[in-house]
Amino acid sequence: MKTPQLLNYACDSWLAGEGDLAQLPSAIDGSPVAMTGSGGLDFAAMLDHARDVGGPALRKMTFHERARLLKALGLAVMARKEELYELSYSTGATRKDGWIDIEGGAGTLFSFSSKGRRELPDGHVLLDGQLETLSRNGTFMGQHIFTSLQGAAVHINAFNFPVWGMLEKLAPTLLAGVPAIVKPASATAYLTEAAFRIMIESGLLPPGSVQLIVGHVGDLFDHLSCQDIVSFTGSAATAMKLQTHPVIARESVRFVAERDSLNASVLGPDAGPGTPEFDLFVKEVATEMTVKAGQKCTAIRRAMAPAEHLDALEKALGERLASTRVGDPRSEDTRMGALVSLAQRDDVRARIAELEAAGARIVAGDPAADPPVEGGAFLPPVLLRTDDPWSTEAVHDVEPFGPVSTIMPYKDLGDAIALANRGRGSLCLSLFTHDGATAREFVLGAGAYHGRMLVIDRTNAAESTGHGSPLPVLTHGGPGRAGGGEEMGGVRGVKHYMQRTAIQSSPAMIGAIAGAFYISGAPKHEIDVHPFRKPMSKLNVGDTLKTGSRTVTLGDIEHFAHFTGDNFYAHMDEEAARASPIFEGRVAHGYLILSFAAGLFVDPAPGPVLANTGLENLRFLTPLYPGDSMRVELTVRSKSLKGEDTGVVRWAVEIFNQKDDIVAAYDLLTENIP
Repeated sequence: MKTPQLLNYACDSWLAGEGDLAQLPSAIDGSPVAMTGSGGLDFAAMLDHARDVGGPALRKMTFHERARLLKALGLAVMARKEELYELSYSTGATRKDGWIDIEGGAGTLFSFSSKGRRELPDGHVLLDGQLETLSRNGTFMGQHIFTSLQGAAVHINAFNFPVWGMLEKLAPTLLAGVPAIVKPASATAYLTEAAFRIMIESGLLPPGSVQLIVGHVGDLFDHLSCQDIVSFTGSAATAMKLQTHPVIARESVRFVAERDSLNASVLGPDAGPGTPEFDLFVKEVATEMTVKAGQKCTAIRRAMAPAEHLDALEKALGERLASTRVGDPRSEDTRMGALVSLAQRDDVRARIAELEAAGARIVAGDPAADPPVEGGAFLPPVLLRTDDPWSTEAVHDVEPFGPVSTIMPYKDLGDAIALANRGRGSLCLSLFTHDGATAREFVLGAGAYHGRMLVIDRTNAAESTGHGSPLPVLTHGGPGRAGGGEEMGGVRGVKHYMQRTAIQSSPAMIGAIAGAFYISGAPKHEIDVHPFRKPMSKLNVGDTLKTGSRTVTLGDIEHFAHFTGDNFYAHMDEEAARASPIFEGRVAHGYLILSFAAGLFVDPAPGPVLANTGLENLRFLTPLYPGDSMRVELTVRSKSLKGEDTGVVRWAVEIFNQKDDIVAAYDLLTENIP
């Protein structure tokens, strides 16, 4: 049977690579899975197609439309996930490993879709921070905004998560309105190509929005511009080679890197044998060594424990690892599959030998063990130990990218912090302790060196996502040797693919630029029909209800004080209020003002407003005295979808007195019928 050839997807066409092709073997037995190559591709044309066709098509869509696209793509992947699971076995992954990769990838699309619909406007411009007043009368203001980059995103992914690795980059990129060129690692490119093909065959993606290279990138980097961005996952050596490309420097091309990381996990001083935290620590280290055969950028490479507990840790961890069945990932009783290739297995063996030469010793597992399937890239979990981690420097510098970890002692918490930081930057660190003071001291001492930190104890372990699980809503990246980049992180990740610009103009002009967001001070559109009587789709940003006025009396203030129990001096003691440097006499309660404001603008009939879900950014600006009147201007600030049947309207509420001074201002959130 002829080995199939993977195809590139360039300029909206599937193209076979020309010239020499690379054979991709199965991790299980070495049999050929696919041939791959990208010879003959016009890489400059691919970039031009992304910029000229894909970019305009995506930027024409609003954030909400792009968010709905992500959800549809996730559903398309899920509908054909069994095809991907079957192919995933050839990478050495078990069903559980494949779940993280395949369904975890689709889940990332769902998460960014939800974030996009809930936190981004149904428009094209994203505001950043508050409006800045630049003039006395408020006619000249400043506002930071984000707009989509007008280039292409080049995604260079690692072999260990061929589906998730692609989708976790595509989700924020497409949501930002930027087209992408995906370059998977060759070893598992057949699985990436299959998932990519599912998305293309769904017919959901605009032309030019995604392209695929299943071989080398040729002269692609020679054609990058200041509007392009490179997002890289892989080794530090490759990252540095790409990052120092002359075009990257000349054009100031953004480069987001996620690379080598000697992540640590630390057993707290209070977490000795017999405590729940000790048992949780042993379980977590073993899990991180064996999931994906330890081929995870977040896996625990250094496990640290108080010196007096290191023997107990070695014994407990060794026993747990010994019970891990290594074998064909298709077998139900297999707990750990193969490494991705024989070359990767040999590399891990070489790194283990380096650690041994530096003074570490193997205390569990045999790296030379015969494979359970002939020709397969299998390696049992290997646990090393060093009793002098400051002399055995290699344990902080050498990363065996497989089922390998090294245990080591620390003297006190300061020593543990210094050892954790000796890795010179990591993606993730976990601390197992039930002592809050220990956690605080450790995070303050080590936080600057680690992109994500978990503090695990008996109260949260059952619901914890674990040491090695990057989450779409949290930043995935780390300083120093980890690359200094950030991926995902919810809306933070979207902004990597956008340009921040400071706009200086009038409120009206800034409002016109913002489009889907009302800017305070911009013109309002007074309406006759109460906005609470309109479904969200019929509301326009800037629509304003201006209410009648109500006089606040001293009786109102005293009644509110007696009814609520709020007898603060400024409301009930005239002499004390006058003596205050703030007030001229007794004033109305802030919450009384809010209550009366609601009475002025609320329409009581059921729907389309379903509920008041909160208020934000509340400011009391001018005191309201007995005999003053108040009125409200209620303005649609923004709209966003919450689900299929509900949405959220953000209203700008401004309360004025009889002199048209602003008494109070806040944002009201309501759940509405779309």
